[in-house]
Amino acid sequence: MSSSPFSLNGEIALITGGGTGLGLATARRMADAGARVVIVGRREAPLREAAGKNLHYIVHDVTDLDRADDLIQRAATVAGGTPTILVNNAGNHLKKWAVETSIDEFRNLLDTHVLASFALSKAIAPSMISTRKGSIIFIASMASLFGIPQVLAYTAAKSAYTGMVRALATELSPRGVRVNAIAPGWIHSAIQQSAFEGDAERAEKILSRTPMGRLGEPDDIAYAAVYLSSPAAKFVTGSTLVVDGGISIGF
Repeated sequence: MSSSPFSLNGEIALITGGGTGLGLATARRMADAGARVVIVGRREAPLREAAGKNLHYIVHDVTDLDRADDLIQRAATVAGGTPTILVNNAGNHLKKWAVETSIDEFRNLLDTHVLASFALSKAIAPSMISTRKGSIIFIASMASLFGIPQVLAYTAAKSAYTGMVRALATELSPRGVRVNAIAPGWIHSAIQQSAFEGDAERAEKILSRTPMGRLGEPDDIAYAAVYLSSPAAKFVTGSTLVVDGGISIGF
């Protein structure tokens, strides 16, 4: 019997920001699909709690750009092989009017999202190129697609993701490495629920614009990441897969 085209057997996935939320959901679903997974984050407690069979962890700050190569080597050690999948998921957020956003705050978001993901993608690319096999995924955002007030720095960072995906795909795909993004809509989480409770008007606006009329679940993003990393997506590169309940086309 042939294996499922959605199987990740034999793959090793490195997922940043993997201790909670979308990163953790992605780690669990990739492990379910057969991959050995290494999750990365700054706080050990949630990483340790999440760890289990085929799910290892490393405490690391992705903004420590000079240690990107070291992280890849450490991941290879704990997982028993060099990662064949990289999910650039680590990030931070800032809800502030543009005129109130400081240069340091703006720079902090760019460091965490853009420079960190570039450093890791650059560090992991040579091994993927050498085997002509690899999948790099960037977790983008609705802010990559349309304007949202009070998130200028976050929008700049997430918009950079989609540009990086297109450029990296043109460079790496001829060498066997696929590069894609996932743009989640509004996903149910404790943080999202807290934000809605403090801004009922925004919550109503989001749900009214979403054709499916509800928030997504973390697994909706996780399964999209499994698909993009699997043989089922072997001809998909340079794409941004929108998983948003239709909000980006809603009215």
